[in-house]
Amino acid sequence: MFQDDSGAATTTADEGFFTYDGDAVCYGRPFRGNTAKYLNGDPLPDLAMEPHSGPRLPLDLSEVVTNLRRERYRRIRPRAEFVAGSSSVRNLYYAVRPVLGVAIRKHLQRLRLAGWNAIPFPRWPVDASVDTLMRSAMKLALRAGDAPRIPFIWFWPDGADAGVMMTHDVEGERGLKYCDALMTLDESFGIPSSFQIVPTSGAADVCAAIQRRGFEVNLHDWNHDGRLFRDKRLFLKRAELINAQARRLGCRGFRSAVMYREQDWFDALEFDYDMSVPNVAHLDPQRGGCCTVMPYFVGDILELPLTTIQDYSLLHVIGDYSIALWRRQIELILAEHGLISFIVHPDYVNTKRENAVYVELLAHLDRVRAQRKLWIAAPGDIEQWWRQRDAMRLVPDDRGWRVVGDELCRACVAYAALDGDRVVYEIEGAREAPLASRC
Repeated sequence: MFQDDSGAATTTADEGFFTYDGDAVCYGRPFRGNTAKYLNGDPLPDLAMEPHSGPRLPLDLSEVVTNLRRERYRRIRPRAEFVAGSSSVRNLYYAVRPVLGVAIRKHLQRLRLAGWNAIPFPRWPVDASVDTLMRSAMKLALRAGDAPRIPFIWFWPDGADAGVMMTHDVEGERGLKYCDALMTLDESFGIPSSFQIVPTSGAADVCAAIQRRGFEVNLHDWNHDGRLFRDKRLFLKRAELINAQARRLGCRGFRSAVMYREQDWFDALEFDYDMSVPNVAHLDPQRGGCCTVMPYFVGDILELPLTTIQDYSLLHVIGDYSIALWRRQIELILAEHGLISFIVHPDYVNTKRENAVYVELLAHLDRVRAQRKLWIAAPGDIEQWWRQRDAMRLVPDDRGWRVVGDELCRACVAYAALDGDRVVYEIEGAREAPLASRC
């Protein structure tokens, strides 16, 4: 464990916000320095890293990372900052939502989400505070150690630069009718994808049809009324029903409606992975975000965070019918070698103009896959790889290091090293130049 300058792992500051090394926004109790209780646009206290000071972080790395991933920084903020609109207004909205057209809904949502682009944290359009902080810790270890580089198991199989995950949340009858066409479109670009289905009475037939075509099926909440995480007792009751449906339909993954979430309750869900946590949630009714572009464990469940803007938010809230924002997010996540994950709804891309935007996105992903060696996989495959990687170990041998564990044939040994003040990565046996991080 990293310690403070006196060698004691004790906190002296109040719990709050601060930055570390000038870039990573943190929340917790540092061992030294000051914190800010609220984010109000003023510069945060910066616990600057002193060059060559040895392996001493002025914070509890595990605590700060967990606070960010689990969105625990929301505890001390006004609730209205994180859930747009009052409870009564939300109840009314979801009661009449099924009969509202898209034009009316997007107008109401623009009003409800007003000011989203002025929210200071998490940082829009991609927040990598967790990943930056982890890399800063690696920088300290490299400076303090005798070896010029530190080995680790590369993030993705076969040395891929990043992982990509395409998912489709099906909200209603209109979306169900378009699933078949959407599968054909994804197949034409060689893009595996998953469909999240609300477990209605006809869900079994829909799921079976999607699975027969080789696509993945996951559960999408219970009934899409936005109330799953409103009350703990209601959640536990519905969790039992959701788990039963997942067993019946053979679904291993879950996503809540409208990305509502309470990560501390996830242990009641019997899934291998969840996909309900955005990286930056400025354009979601429940704001916040996990501040990482990497998968992470919430207890036994692996969280596969949403790291790009949803199609509905892009097209109907912002009103942008280009893929410029998606392209920018893809490049930012690629720089972190993270998970590039999408939600595209069959309910909203089944008209000519919206469909053309999605086709442009698929074509762009296909080009980047060829240029940058992306690993595009279904959520279940990504979850299985991440668990296998977590169980793998590095052991020394007469040639350096080797990986032991399941699926080790796809694993690559990589090395972190310093290039001036930056951490760079090199994959063993790779012919390309070392992969530079943003740190």
